[in-house]
Amino acid sequence: MSVAHLHERTARDRWLAEVDFDRAPFTIAWEVTRACVFACVHCRADAQRRRDPRELSTEEGFALIDRLKEFGSPILVFTGGDPMMRRDLFDLIAHADEAGLRCSLTPTATTSPTKQRLRLAALAGVRRIALSLDGPDPEVHDAFRKVDGSWERTMTILRNAQEVGLSTQVNTTVTAHNVDLLPEMVKFVKDVGAVQWSVFFLVPMGRGQELSMISPEEHERVLTWLHALSLEGDFDIKATAAPMYRRVAAQRSSGAQHVAGAGFAFHDGLDRPVQGVNDGRGFLFVSHTGDITPSGFLPIAVGNVRHDDIVDVYRNHELFRALRDPSRLAGKCGACEFRSVCGGQRGRAYALTGDPLASDPACAYVPPGWTG
Repeated sequence: MSVAHLHERTARDRWLAEVDFDRAPFTIAWEVTRACVFACVHCRADAQRRRDPRELSTEEGFALIDRLKEFGSPILVFTGGDPMMRRDLFDLIAHADEAGLRCSLTPTATTSPTKQRLRLAALAGVRRIALSLDGPDPEVHDAFRKVDGSWERTMTILRNAQEVGLSTQVNTTVTAHNVDLLPEMVKFVKDVGAVQWSVFFLVPMGRGQELSMISPEEHERVLTWLHALSLEGDFDIKATAAPMYRRVAAQRSSGAQHVAGAGFAFHDGLDRPVQGVNDGRGFLFVSHTGDITPSGFLPIAVGNVRHDDIVDVYRNHELFRALRDPSRLAGKCGACEFRSVCGGQRGRAYALTGDPLASDPACAYVPPGWTG
């Protein structure tokens, strides 16, 4: 490791150890475009075929990145839609990398992510790419994606990424239609050499409203299984939109309530925070038109980067402050002894109740003494 990289790593380690979620997010997702040729049935964004003329321009994107430097060294996820549909994508990534942000990319499994373009992504500064794989075979996955051949392309892209030196992450959305197939997915996550399996638990919004969310009891069963699987250590496991995974991990780790992220290891240097990330608490989302929200799954716009300071909005807006205050949680989540570790998924609470501080309807856990 060079002296420059050693200094960079030391500075980043110091930031990770000291990061205060009241001051800075750990992860920022920027929806650089909503354009996408796919029409996935569980899409949060309700993606469109053509780019929106209101998207942030290249120069506006540079200005946004320059402001994000104030947060330190968060992960910046270039997402969409399909981010590969922006011609300036690699320029934006390179600018973010030079600013000290840790870049991740979530392309759609089209013909765009060729091996050459994946190599260019790595050269620009991408540290990890994440692709969706929602079933163990083409029949299940392609039905989700509404595009024949998308399963095969996904597998090819994941393998090509590994060949050009990019670490890879597999994302799987859990619904009633594929929950029983999750054990069959493990083989494919291993086969493509993924460093992380991000298992996403459906938040019913966008096209996702059309799918069946699994029951609270099924959530508990799957999370318990994932925790057992994580102990095998073949790849890191992240339960996305399921902060109760941290409660499950804590209960199965001698009751310890301070569990790093979800309690598991990293293999590619992106690291995981000690605290649990949740909507507006360690997480920040910027839409394709610049709207600032707590996450893509909690689409309450509280500002826009074109006329508001994103740093000030994250640190001081009432909604963000409320989301970071466990004492503000209502119902069962507010009474739970794991509220600081978990806190419930705020986007799901909002989608199903209209209140971002309500209890997460997907959680089966009943706090001691709760009678509500």
